[in-house]
Amino acid sequence: MSANARETAAERLIAIQDRIEKAAARIEGSQAVDLIAVSKTFEADAILPLLEAGQRHFGENRVQEAQGKWPVLKTEFPDIVLHLIGPLQSNKAADAVALFDVIESVDRDKLAKILGQEMAKQGRHLPCFVQVNIGAEDQKAGVAAGETIAFVARCRDQYGLDIVGLMCIPPLEEAPGPYFAQLAALARDAGVSQLSMGMSSDFETAILMGATEVRVGSALFGAR
Repeated sequence: MSANARETAAERLIAIQDRIEKAAARIEGSQAVDLIAVSKTFEADAILPLLEAGQRHFGENRVQEAQGKWPVLKTEFPDIVLHLIGPLQSNKAADAVALFDVIESVDRDKLAKILGQEMAKQGRHLPCFVQVNIGAEDQKAGVAAGETIAFVARCRDQYGLDIVGLMCIPPLEEAPGPYFAQLAALARDAGVSQLSMGMSSDFETAILMGATEVRVGSALFGAR
């Protein structure tokens, strides 16, 4: 990758970090907000400039795609924190537990049970998020909002998962603020402290509503 391309990637990273800090500063007593760089569909040569600029949290949608690039990158940068943010098939649970550091898309009992078993088997007890279908959209994965609190309890008590937060993707054509506020309220009721919400187009709104991490792809990497 050319020096100009590396500089552009670093500049984008700095600009996003600055916007995150400014949004967080508007909230009294706010906690730090982690930036998850969504690297799905991008190869290692596009990811390296961000790693070299200090970015360490990355998000991937597919286990198989992540297996093709991250083992080598993690060897070179052992402090990488890799988040699985896409739907996870039960038959990929073992691979996901072996590669990822955070699972953000726990959305059904069968998957939760298998993840618990795999984590025990591999001795890797990863922090997990429950994905909530906050807009009740048929085409999206996630637990229904009304079932979230009970599902979080089952994940902890029956399946042994370390549920640390909730994750959502609000409806594309609607204002995201009310959905982010609803997720924050659910998190409080469920007894979890972390909120994974907000993407390139709405992460500042998410931060104002309590996001503890935001998932930014195109604003960092450019159009896919």
